[in-house]
Amino acid sequence: MVFRNILIGLFVLIIANCSNVSDKKISNKEKNLLTPESLYLNGMDKFDDEKFEEALNIFKEIEKIFPLSNEAIQSQIMAGFIDYARLDYDSAIIKFTKLIKKYPSLKNLDYVYYMRALSFYEQINHEGLDGKYNSLALENLKQVINRFPDSKYAKDSNQKIILVKSNIAAKHMTIGRFYQKEGKFTAALNRYKIIINSFDETKFLPEALYRISEIYLTIGMKDESIKTAAILGHNYPQSEWYKLIYNQLNKIDNESIFSKTFKKIINE
Repeated sequence: MVFRNILIGLFVLIIANCSNVSDKKISNKEKNLLTPESLYLNGMDKFDDEKFEEALNIFKEIEKIFPLSNEAIQSQIMAGFIDYARLDYDSAIIKFTKLIKKYPSLKNLDYVYYMRALSFYEQINHEGLDGKYNSLALENLKQVINRFPDSKYAKDSNQKIILVKSNIAAKHMTIGRFYQKEGKFTAALNRYKIIINSFDETKFLPEALYRISEIYLTIGMKDESIKTAAILGHNYPQSEWYKLIYNQLNKIDNESIFSKTFKKIINE
């Protein structure tokens, strides 16, 4: 479905009522009779049939015979999309970047930016814990929104940004938990604070607050632990993380110093 939707932006570029051309090798005489429109339509037919190599050859022929035509530009876009479809993301990125630099006034430039962003986005799961494609995908998706806020691709880009941020936050949490387990509390705190400062819209915020409060409690900074727990309780009172830290803090003494301090902080 996603693959089909992406193609919608391409099919509007096809000119109707064009004749099909033969699959035979194009002679010089035939080149003079063919139009860029008919060649492009034939290339799209090959693409629809998933005959990618044949489609690419036709698109390259269009660029060669009709370099100044609109179809030549669209052929370059299709060449990048074919790389994307075949999971050759690095080649796709190179082609889309070249188009952006060469045709800054292109009518459907938003689509080119969007496809370049997707080429980064699709590589996120293939990287290591601190994969560079998280940042690259985030940067390029933001470009789509900032440059083309009214584009039909802006909404999807925004949704993918949320997913990318969640992915980045998950990686910071994983690293933070590792540092905390190893007793490297300062390094762990730094990771959890990144969640609070930069990824507070993700689902990992409650856990990050819990972990910070837990570390403060572990190293004897009870007041800081209580304050952080109070923030967690105020914003996520039904969270499992709040219940955990509440129980841990209430074990400190029988007078429930946490409950008293919590009420004081909330009423300030």
